[in-house]
Amino acid sequence: MAHRYTCRVYYEDTDLAGIVYYANYLKFIERARTEWVRTLGVDQVKLKSEDGIVFAVRRVEADYLHPAKFDDELTIETTLETMTGARLVLRQDVTRAGERLFTALVTLVALGPNGHVARIPRILARPFH
Repeated sequence: MAHRYTCRVYYEDTDLAGIVYYANYLKFIERARTEWVRTLGVDQVKLKSEDGIVFAVRRVEADYLHPAKFDDELTIETTLETMTGARLVLRQDVTRAGERLFTALVTLVALGPNGHVARIPRILARPFH
């Protein structure tokens, strides 16, 4: 069950060489994760205000394969790899016209109001069980 999000590379995303600055890939995949959660019917603002639950990145393992450049249209595909009671592991691939440019394995944890690990809300877990 992959989610796809598209974005365009703007001048501000590039470095002196005219290619996407490496840290901006993390911004692209963050936006894609936010949209993925939204399509699952999760309102993250409501989740925080009502249940005190937020998601935090625990780990990112990233591979930069090919450079993206100014004005490229990128597709970010997000796929759930594994889910436990408090952790999600997602694979996120950034492609341009089908060519994989960047790939990351992202581990997220749910945190409660006290900043400690919390259970993933049922609304998020429901589509996968």
